Amino acid sequence: MSDLMQGKKGIIMGVANEKSIAWKIAERLKEEGAELSFTYQNEEIAKKVIPLFKEIEAKSYHKLDITNDQEFEAVFNEIGRELGSEVDFIVHAIAGGPSREDLKGKYLDTGRSSFLRSMEISVYSYVKALQLAYPFMKEKGGAAITLTYYGGEKVIPNYNIMGVAKAALESSVKYLAADLGQDGIRVNAISPGPILTRAASGISDFRDLLRNFKQKSPMGKLVKQEEVAASALYLLSDLSAMVTGEIVHVDGGFNITG
Repeated sequence: MSDLMQGKKGIIMGVANEKSIAWKIAERLKEEGAELSFTYQNEEIAKKVIPLFKEIEAKSYHKLDITNDQEFEAVFNEIGRELGSEVDFIVHAIAGGPSREDLKGKYLDTGRSSFLRSMEISVYSYVKALQLAYPFMKEKGGAAITLTYYGGEKVIPNYNIMGVAKAALESSVKYLAADLGQDGIRVNAISPGPILTRAASGISDFRDLLRNFKQKSPMGKLVKQEEVAASALYLLSDLSAMVTGEIVHVDGGFNITG
């Protein structure tokens, strides 16, 4: 490895298990010399992820309910202190809100509570994370990435409200990039092809979606978590020093097909 992240410190949000894209990103960043702190969702998730965090020698890890502003602020302030008041990067891999029923049928039938919860979890949590990390990033600059999906650009069956949330997330990336660029903070998103993760398992007929992707992708194969992690490394390292406000597709070219 090339020590691209040597001396850099960051926060990774959204690891759910060892198959998570966020976990593969964490492993790659650690290999390149980064110092990592993690947040995780709840005690059930903790059983799966805390052994991983210990394995990777994480600086710290904290339970975080991203719908609770008071807890959000307390956790980020604590992480900031643990990292010496310097945060160089954020990885945001949090999405959710709708039930399985919300992801079936018509978007027209979306309920108010499902809509608001999906936006709060999938979109506002990225905004809030950058708000709270800003005091620790503004002096030296830094980089933040989130994970989106092609369903935010085009209609994908059984994605519904999550597609609308991803569209809002992608728009937020651009506005945040504009707000923070003068402070040397870069804000981007990665849009991977479909990968069978814990989050994806809630989408009906997901295996059909995988088959369709493989058939139509110019490269003719599925995307691996490690390939997404390599692009994350690029966006979080100094290699992408002038890249901000971008939605980087890691999908074998699927998004260019008609």
